[in-house]
Amino acid sequence: MNPLTPLLQIIGSSATAYLLSSQIRDAKTRPNVLAGFYFAESGSVPFLTKLRDRAQAEGDTWLTEQLTRHAQDERRHGQIFANALKQLGKEPISPEAMKAAAKSDAKSDQEEQRSPFFEAYYRGYSPTDLQPEVIDWPVFLGSTHILEADACGDFHRMAQALSGVAGMEKIQAGILSVSEDEQRHATYLQEAMLRRYGYFGTESLVSKWRSRKVDALMAMVGGMIERRGEMRPLAQDRTDDAIATATEETIATPVAA
Repeated sequence: MNPLTPLLQIIGSSATAYLLSSQIRDAKTRPNVLAGFYFAESGSVPFLTKLRDRAQAEGDTWLTEQLTRHAQDERRHGQIFANALKQLGKEPISPEAMKAAAKSDAKSDQEEQRSPFFEAYYRGYSPTDLQPEVIDWPVFLGSTHILEADACGDFHRMAQALSGVAGMEKIQAGILSVSEDEQRHATYLQEAMLRRYGYFGTESLVSKWRSRKVDALMAMVGGMIERRGEMRPLAQDRTDDAIATATEETIATPVAA
């Protein structure tokens, strides 16, 4: 690991914590943050389900059970964020509105497919390499462990940021429950690595993906500076129709945060 990695991790994590906390406290940006997590959590369900089927086919009963529960948790998380948006009179942006926004911005479609964070995090891996049917287990376990471990802290800080904000008690409780689940996910993923690769192999994987996460955070911060903090709209005013759902099959990266 680069000797500067711990310092860069603190810088990147602090920037992320400040951004999320300020945006979740701000009534104007709060819906967009919640919608972003709705799409991320709900979108990971098909990926985890296919991985579960793969683990089952390979005869790993323990991992099959863990992935089954993980997928169930992510589905519930999506509902938590959908309900939070509903409380605010909002809903996730519809596919039609998303397409309309893409047409109005020549760069938005490309940005939709290219996240600076995930481009840096999975540098050297093609989208095909990251499909659940073929992704190498060390890649999935190591990368997702780091994402889940850090997401636990991110959600906890977001919940704390809502302390004292009127009417946010239910949303705060929901985010705290998500944080607790993320910690459990990080724990089982680490145990899965220990079962398969032993202590030293696990430490090597954790170090590798921690370094990649730091690089990804720096890329994300750079992208935010380039966009001057502007965020693509992910939430819209709620209609009388049912809450729009994400097109889950379009989520290609192994994010299980």
